Amino acid sequence: MPVGLILGGGEMFSFISRIVNGVKGGVTAGLKGTADVASSIVGVVRDTTVSTLQEASEFVQAGLDVPASIVKGAFAGVGEIGGSVVTAVKGIVHGTVQGFVESGGKQEEAIHGAVGQAVHGAKELGLDIGETAVAAVRGSVDAVKQVGGDTALATKDAVLAALKAGKDVGSDAYETVKESLAEGVQGAKEIMEAAKK
Repeated sequence: MPVGLILGGGEMFSFISRIVNGVKGGVTAGLKGTADVASSIVGVVRDTTVSTLQEASEFVQAGLDVPASIVKGAFAGVGEIGGSVVTAVKGIVHGTVQGFVESGGKQEEAIHGAVGQAVHGAKELGLDIGETAVAAVRGSVDAVKQVGGDTALATKDAVLAALKAGKDVGSDAYETVKESLAEGVQGAKEIMEAAKK
């Protein structure tokens, strides 16, 4: 049952903000004093995702909003400790997807939510949107490999999620994402060609 049917709009909003703030706090605490954010981020985000979802296991069914909220919170957490968000994107998406799937969430929802939010977050934070899209796709595929999922399907889902988010942001962003994925992600050109048909 979609969570919207269980919760009213206001409750859903407050649930989502609780996730964003909880993840932001968890990431900030987990990374404080860490010299190498890039190598610690996957574990910190994965653990934060798992503990957040344990507290709200009934909401894993909420789907896309949850992974997107985790990514949003993690971006804010990395920003808060003065870390480079763009270098952390791959790890943030990896940790989110891995934690969400390990908590019983669906692989496709994890990828669409996390990759889509990474691209939207890049726009909001003024990051390089093409670089962010490539890092997000790679991070989600790494996560799926880690949990023993279908990496070919993960690559396809991630590429399509990045393109959709790029399109939502605007036509320039869409073109940038498309070019960056074609150059930076193995198999992306073929996926985009097949999607046109």
